Parts: sequence; structure tokens; C-alpha cells
Amino acid sequence: MGKRSVFAVLDGRGRALAGLILLGCSFGALAAASPLDEAGRLFSQQASKPEEISSAMRILFLLTAMSLIPALALATTAFLRIIIVLSMLRHAMGMQDTPPNAALISIALFLTLFTMAPVWNQVDKNAWQPFMQNKLSPEEAVREGFVPIREFMIRQTREQDLALTVELSGAEQPNTLDDIGAIQLIPAFMLSELRTAFQIGFMIFLPFILIDIIMAGILTSLGMMMVPPMMLSLPLKVLMFILIDGWNLVVRSLMVSFY
Repeated sequence: MGKRSVFAVLDGRGRALAGLILLGCSFGALAAASPLDEAGRLFSQQASKPEEISSAMRILFLLTAMSLIPALALATTAFLRIIIVLSMLRHAMGMQDTPPNAALISIALFLTLFTMAPVWNQVDKNAWQPFMQNKLSPEEAVREGFVPIREFMIRQTREQDLALTVELSGAEQPNTLDDIGAIQLIPAFMLSELRTAFQIGFMIFLPFILIDIIMAGILTSLGMMMVPPMMLSLPLKVLMFILIDGWNLVVRSLMVSFY
């Protein structure tokens, strides 16, 4: 029996099926090759225009930076200390949902803006404006912009927290502050902010706890054991906070704590 083609040994249905498979493969190859060829032509066209590539890279860099802004705002600014103190104040007064979270976050954002304004002005002057004028590359802009933020974090970071993060990271002991990397500095700064926020929160809790104790003693002496002390102490807490202008004192104390 002589050599025969593949189609010769197939019946009618097999030939039709094989033909459809070959036809699909052909169209698939054409469809796969067409976008690649088009992408190659576009890349070759863009390669001849370096200024357009530079603009595209700048836009990509800005979009990436914008996606990291919330995390950076929490980790490298005064926001963490402020929002913790305001949350502890709400719990000390005994009101779980008043003021609402949106109000506390808004106040914390504005206080953070006031606190970080000098730092951000230096970032804008030393990094952002030169970058927008094509005087700095993205890497140089990030390096220059981080310098004022780094100085702010170092001023607010305790030496013990910094030593802990350096030890946990397994890095070599730094000789100067310039040898400390951002990986060690940022968590140390956050630990110091947590400690400071809890110290302020403890001082805020004391007068409110005193009111709760007094009201509990009064109710016990009157034999009103079934009356929750919070029912009477909460209005007194709110009244006391209004009379001493508590929001002004708390905000002022928070702002002063950064200087």
C-alpha cells in the first residue's frame, strides 16, 4: 500500500473536522500575529519620539505614587497619632459612634495638613517643582522629596524604637542617622507615634473615669443599684467637656506635641 495523505485515510466527517481545525489554526495565527505586528509598529513609532516616552513614564510614575498616598499618609505623617487620640477621646466620653468616623477622619486630615505643611512645602520646593520642570528624574525626585519627611520622622522617633527595628531587620548597627534606611525608620516612627498617642489618651481618660467613679459612688450610697452609672455620667461628661472647651484643648495639645 503506497503512501497516502492524512485526508485519504479519513472519511467524510473526519476530513471536514480536520479542515475546520486547520482553518481555525490559520485564523488564530493571523489574529495573534496582527496585534503583535501593530504593537511593534507603535513601539517603533514611539521610539522615534523620546519626549513622548518621557511623558508616558512621568504619567505612570505619578499614577503609581497616587495609589500609595493613603499608605504613606498613615505611615509617615502625623495622622496616626491624631486619629488615635481622637478615637480614644470618643471612647473616654462613652459615646461609641459620636462623633462619627467620617468626622474624626476629616478633622484628623486637616490637623495633619496643618502639622505637615512646612514639610510638604520643602518637598514641593526641592522635589516636586524640579521634577515637573524636567530638572530631576523620578528616582532623584523621590530621593529629594523623602529628605524633609525623613527629618520629621527622626524628630518624632524614640531611640529605643529605632534600635528595636534595626535589630529586628537584621541590619548592621548604623553609625549615624544618615545610615538608617526607610525600612527601619518608618516602623520605628509608627511605634513611637503609637506610644505618644496612648500617653495623651491616658491623660484624657483620667477626668472621665473620675466622673464615672463619683457617679457610681453616689448611686450606691442612694441604694440605686439598678441604675447604670453611665446613664447619669454621660451628660455630666458632655457638660464638663463643653465648659472647659475640650475640643480646643485637645487640638491645641495635639499640635503642640509635634514641636
